[in-house]
Amino acid sequence: MSSTCFISDLHLDSARPAVTRALAEFLSRHTHCTALYILGDLFEAWPGDDDDSAIATEASALLRDYRSSGPRVYIMGGNRDFLLGTRFCDTVGATLLPDPSVILLHGRRTLLMHGDSLCTGDLQYQQFRRTARDRDWQERLLARPLAERRGLAAELRAMSAEATSLKSDDIMDVTPAEVGRVMRYHGAGQLIHGHTHRPARHEHPEGVRWVLGAWEDEARYLESTDEESLLLSLSIG
Repeated sequence: MSSTCFISDLHLDSARPAVTRALAEFLSRHTHCTALYILGDLFEAWPGDDDDSAIATEASALLRDYRSSGPRVYIMGGNRDFLLGTRFCDTVGATLLPDPSVILLHGRRTLLMHGDSLCTGDLQYQQFRRTARDRDWQERLLARPLAERRGLAAELRAMSAEATSLKSDDIMDVTPAEVGRVMRYHGAGQLIHGHTHRPARHEHPEGVRWVLGAWEDEARYLESTDEESLLLSLSIG
């Protein structure tokens, strides 16, 4: 039976080795999958594809070994690892996905997104997102020394944590009207995304929306077959 898995928001970080171990376990248990889609925020921060940190090296090895076992791997950048590019994907044998992307999932037209662009009520963040996703801005940033980029990434993480603590839950969740708009625009009856850390299945007039969960106390994922799609999890110990 054909099986496809979707994960997001692992936020891999050297300070959270249990999550990296959970990724290794997850991958070892899902070599039967036809494809694995990683929909953003694989890393807590990503200063560029020249990152030679221990967590970058370990994650690369895990994904490269998984890809060599058979399943195809697709990776989309998120709001934390928006600088993730083709060099990293080539290293692990993965395909870099633009945000948004449309696939046929068991014959159903399905829209894949990280999900941050759906949170239109967070005006401050959306302004930053437009800057961070600008190609020229990214090229100027990547031209800086790696050490400088690492420092900037740490600053952005601290600023993001402070800003998040001051925002209401509603502002940081998706805007239903935007969900409907993008599903209609892409002609998709199904949407899969992460970012909000609120795993659930939602019904919209346009179709079904699956929200992937963050890897915190559990390693959360969506597994889809010809017969059904289920939100599942593994414990992180």
